[in-house]
Amino acid sequence: MTTARPESPRRGSGAPYLLTGHKWFFSVPMSDLFLTLAQTDKGLSCFLATGWLPDGSRNRLKLQRLKDKCGNKSNASSEVEFYGLHAVMLGEEGRGIRTIIEMAHLTRLDFAVGSSGLMRQALSQAIHHTSNRRAFQRGLIDLPIMRNVVADLAVESEALMWMSMRLAQALDHAETDRAEAMLSRIATPVAKYWACKRAPQFVAEALECHGGNGFIADHLMERLYREAPLNGIWEGTGNVICLDVLRAMQREPDSVGVFLGEVRKARGGDTRLDTFTDRLERRLMKVNDLEPIVRRVVEMMAFALQASLLVRYSTPAVASAFCAARLDGDWGRAFGTLPHGLDTQSIVDRARIEAS
Repeated sequence: MTTARPESPRRGSGAPYLLTGHKWFFSVPMSDLFLTLAQTDKGLSCFLATGWLPDGSRNRLKLQRLKDKCGNKSNASSEVEFYGLHAVMLGEEGRGIRTIIEMAHLTRLDFAVGSSGLMRQALSQAIHHTSNRRAFQRGLIDLPIMRNVVADLAVESEALMWMSMRLAQALDHAETDRAEAMLSRIATPVAKYWACKRAPQFVAEALECHGGNGFIADHLMERLYREAPLNGIWEGTGNVICLDVLRAMQREPDSVGVFLGEVRKARGGDTRLDTFTDRLERRLMKVNDLEPIVRRVVEMMAFALQASLLVRYSTPAVASAFCAARLDGDWGRAFGTLPHGLDTQSIVDRARIEAS
């Protein structure tokens, strides 16, 4: 346990403290600034500490070891001991979790965007390889079964990108627009949960497009494969994130209406989306009954928001593929199971990055 004692007669927010104790996980130990939690007389509190003191010496912490992680190896994680670490209290004493979660809301958006970007990289690699590798006297991408896989990945990637960017916009406007602030509060953890859940499966499918080459340690796909699960752990695992969505609905009931209002900006654009949104609304009206099924509800919220954005801003081919597969139920349990009759060629062409 890490404890904090006042360094001066002052107490509370803004006052200096000395922290002593052990931290099993301490990310990015070379940082100039970091947040940490420690116990005071009034409970767990949040503190801001610098990596270095004003005289240029190292703040009082000892690195005991670096973690040998599955992935994310270029970003150090460590185990440390504080021995009189100089820090300043942030927020109300005894409300450290609440204070640090306010900061975590921003980094949860980072992880939604980061996972979306990681999947876009995996998609680009898959498109490049399947466009240049030949089998059965044809390019792999020209085989209808492979084109279905790549098109399905492209639809997933674009849907996650639109959702992440929309919530980045909401955050930008949150200080001056109450509705945007509520949308950011309720939907950012939705995006974090779903992007991080999709990334490992997405990258595994993209890796498979490369065959055995994708599993070789000096191939880029190997690094993406090891990296993909991590964002789902940082700043709250899946259950924590879904319960936070539920907490937002319970504490700010108006946020549910704001979320549905955002989805309904596409009303009339696709009947499958309209039907799905009505079904989602009926579920959201029973907030007190949602905890056992909240993962499923958050997944539905992600689908509804993604579909709305695609109907409004993407091409008809991408929006129709998403609505047919994700909303209308005509989809398998793996990528590459888009229903027959979709324009997979135009979906792949839209996702292709051509050298200028």
